Amino acid sequence: MSCDKIKETKKAVTEAKNAVSEVSEAVGGLGDLEENLNEMQEDMERLKEATPLTNAELKSWLPEEVNGMKRTGFKAGQASYMKIASIEATYKNEDKSKELNVMILDGAGEMGAGATAGAKFMFAQDFEEEDEYKIRRTTTKKGVKMIEEYRKNNNKSDIQFFHDDRFYITVKGKNVDLDETYEAIKDLDLDDLN
Repeated sequence: MSCDKIKETKKAVTEAKNAVSEVSEAVGGLGDLEENLNEMQEDMERLKEATPLTNAELKSWLPEEVNGMKRTGFKAGQASYMKIASIEATYKNEDKSKELNVMILDGAGEMGAGATAGAKFMFAQDFEEEDEYKIRRTTTKKGVKMIEEYRKNNNKSDIQFFHDDRFYITVKGKNVDLDETYEAIKDLDLDDLN
């Protein structure tokens, strides 16, 4: 995501909040939509003031093993040119038939807050879709709202969520179903990120 796109996202959140407020006043309230936009705006302001984790802090957090799969590589700071803290790691089982990719974007700092604001829009809605090839839906596990996707024809999973309203996390699995991917997420010790 480019700096211009982040600025556009921040501007869009502010404009959407203002438009919803105007409509809300006109019709006597819009409930959840207005509340979600207000929370999003407050989150962005709070996160702008937070200090992003460093590459060294993110790297030291990375587990060596997740759900029986060993870490085979990582990339820290891929988004640092935009002043966004990030890390990505790959995990594989012994015979390399299964693979997990874990990506974390820190929403702290001005650029991180703007970059994660767009993703938070997705989590404000509830949806479910299924066809012969995939399942994609929102769900809630242990109080955390998630977007899960499963590709039936090639056994690929993708789970996205926010930890602590700050860290945008994506866990993708190849030859790994949704249950195994959720088990891997449990192994991540996300509370240690703070």
